[in-house]
Parts: sequence; C-alpha cells; structure tokens
Amino acid sequence: MNRALGEIPLTIKVRTGVKDGKNTAHKLMPKLDPWGVSAVTIHGRTRQQRYTRLADWNYIRQCVGALRNAVTNDQDDLPPIPIFGGGDVYTAQDYWENLEKSGVDGIMVARGALIKPWIFTEISEKREWDISSRERLDMLRKYAEYGLNHWGSDTQGVNTTRRFFCEALSFQSRYVPLGILESLPRINDRPPAFKGRDELETLLASGNSQDWVRLSEIFLGPAPAEWHFTPKHKSNAYADDAGNG
Repeated sequence: MNRALGEIPLTIKVRTGVKDGKNTAHKLMPKLDPWGVSAVTIHGRTRQQRYTRLADWNYIRQCVGALRNAVTNDQDDLPPIPIFGGGDVYTAQDYWENLEKSGVDGIMVARGALIKPWIFTEISEKREWDISSRERLDMLRKYAEYGLNHWGSDTQGVNTTRRFFCEALSFQSRYVPLGILESLPRINDRPPAFKGRDELETLLASGNSQDWVRLSEIFLGPAPAEWHFTPKHKSNAYADDAGNG
C-alpha cells in the first residue's frame, strides 16, 4: 500500500470489531507493520455497539500489546508504530487515566470536543474547568468571527456561519455545568433538566433549535424570516436512541 502512496504516510483507524461481543481488532495488529502502516487509531467500540455502551479501554490495551509485541519480536530495529485510542473522553481525568491505563501514545477526542470545545485546555492544564456562561458566550463569539472571516460577511456567508453556529450549539447544549454536579460526568449520561446559575447558562443548555438561532442573532444579526435550522448530525449519543440508526 505504501508503494502506491509514495511519500504519503499510511494511517488507519479501526473499531474493536463489527459485532458486539466479537472483538477482532487485535488480530489485525501484527499485520500493520508489514503493510507499512505509519500510525493507527483504535476506537474502543464495535460498529454495532454505537454509543450504547462505554468504550472498552482494556481491549485497547490488549491491541496495544499485540502491536508492540509484533513489532518488537520481528523487527527490533524499527521504531514502534504510534497508537492512538479513542472513546468516551469527556474530562481531563478521563484523558490521563485512559492514557496511562491503555499504554497508547495519544488519545483522539471526538464528541467530548464537540460538547466541550475547551476540553483541550482542561487536558493540557490537567484540571476540570467550571467554565462560566460568559466565557462560553465569548467562545461562541469567536466561533462566529471565524465563520465570517472564512465564508464572508455577505448574505450567503452569514447564513452559512449561522448554520454551523447552530450545529455547534446542538452539541454544546448537552453540557451540564461542572459547578452544579456532584461528581464528574460521563459522556454517555443523558443530561438532566436543570436551571442554570444565571439566565444565559440556562439558555445555553436549551435543546430548542429556536434558542440556538436566538443566540446566533447576538453575533450575526436577525435571521431571515425564511431561514430555518434542523440539526444535521443524528448520531446515537445516548443508549436509548440506539434504535434510530
């Protein structure tokens, strides 16, 4: 494969397997080095599982061992293939505990970053951030500014920015402020109904798309009367949504 790609590195991402309860990724690990794979990411779930269960970081550790043993035993002069893990990282504690437990070289963050874009600050500073509603609003302001800089400030650019802005809020609205929780949340926990510590915090937690449009109007002006928003992303974020695809 690398011969076809030339100087372009070959990287792959795999799940633990296809069907729930039948992990197969560890069988693939010894084959990666002969294929010329430069890096691999292991998502700790099967395809069938979706988000109905927590990611299996113990199995990720098993895959790390299988790859490390294959490279070490067969070709000691080669550097190890970087291995990244992924699944359910929602706090700095999740990141650092899973990194140590699994032996991966790094961790990919997906949903956690969509819900909490500030998670990378938490990880780099090794702390949990009880971010205020004003700080979150300032991040949304920057998001809108980036959109206008990229797509332009004409009608089409504003409408495109508004659509991405509302899409971002469809995830960020799932965040429950750390300061009102009794313990660190898990990403698969369905957020309970709650009243924020101020009106803005409550508004940011709204699951009503019209409220997301209202928030967009703070930075982008009134939305056109004919403009409507329907979330594009339909992933099964919670266990009881598993039958929806």
